[in-house]
Amino acid sequence: MNTDSLFRPFSLKTLNIKNRIVMAPMTRSFSPGGVPTADVASYYAKRAAGEVGLILSEGTVINRPSSSADPNIPHFYGTEALAGWQHVINEVHQAGGQMGPQIWHQGIHANHASGWLPSAPFEGPSSFNSPGFENGVPMTDAAIADTIAAFGQAAADAKALGFDTVEIHGAHQYLIDQFFWDGTNNRTDIYGGKTLAERTRFAVEVIKEVRKRVGEDFALIIRLSQFKPAAYDFKLAKNEQEMEQWLTPLAEAGIDIFHCSQRRFWEPEFEGSDLNFAGWAKKVTGKATISVGSVGLDGDFFGAFAGQSSQPSSLDELVRRMDRGDFDLVAVGRPLLADPNWVEKIKHNRMEELKGFSKEALMELV
Repeated sequence: MNTDSLFRPFSLKTLNIKNRIVMAPMTRSFSPGGVPTADVASYYAKRAAGEVGLILSEGTVINRPSSSADPNIPHFYGTEALAGWQHVINEVHQAGGQMGPQIWHQGIHANHASGWLPSAPFEGPSSFNSPGFENGVPMTDAAIADTIAAFGQAAADAKALGFDTVEIHGAHQYLIDQFFWDGTNNRTDIYGGKTLAERTRFAVEVIKEVRKRVGEDFALIIRLSQFKPAAYDFKLAKNEQEMEQWLTPLAEAGIDIFHCSQRRFWEPEFEGSDLNFAGWAKKVTGKATISVGSVGLDGDFFGAFAGQSSQPSSLDELVRRMDRGDFDLVAVGRPLLADPNWVEKIKHNRMEELKGFSKEALMELV
């Protein structure tokens, strides 16, 4: 495989990365009490040393009482947690990498399997995580304002700690995505609406607050998804026009890069074109995009949780699309979770050394 185009540098505002490969955010739940440990710092530093261009952290929650549904995912607030993140970014920079935290609010969520619950009820645009599944309370105006401010504070703290970018988590049926989706957003105030364009308001206000707190020159990413975790064929935007109405307000509010989550990067988003989600996002906004979805493996992420293993696969189609200009960066998840040196092996064409992936890799930090 000729992978030269994956190893061109990329620069945008505060990002000056050595190649086009991004470590995708992957929840690991190895931060007891929300505090990232020395093992977490080592885990990320190994990927930086292994020549990952840009590392995006696992989702790390903002300062709201019920932003987290898991006691062991990291916080991005509080003295102890921020000290842990300072250690992480110091180690990543020392290893020659760049990194941004993915800041997160999980919204209305199922209870944790352990029985642990946050100190306040889950909150979202409505009380629903999905139609028919109710497990929290609708957010008041004050709760929305406080949440927007908490996203801004987390981004400001990331910049102060020395991170190179911030990614806002707006995908996968979590809080911001719950505002986008009419299945969970039945509000009749300014944060609701019949159209997807109207339901972007909460995300737009979050982005504007984050942009205000970090300044114009700081690179800002948002992760979005069309699908829902239990409905892979679901589409928030059903056509090019709806996608433009959805993404344009986010770009105008201050997003520099759209991180376009899909199950398999090679699947077309709409009929009549082979462009994937990242390709369409770039076409309708003119902004840089990150493509992701089963890169380098022959099985998808959700299959891994069902016990399905995956084997290495060709990158030829990925390179073809990148060379065509469909997207600017490529996010890689499970191959990097299992092997911190995956990028280095790709770069030097050591394909025979690539590893497959099994769900056992989720059980430890390698």
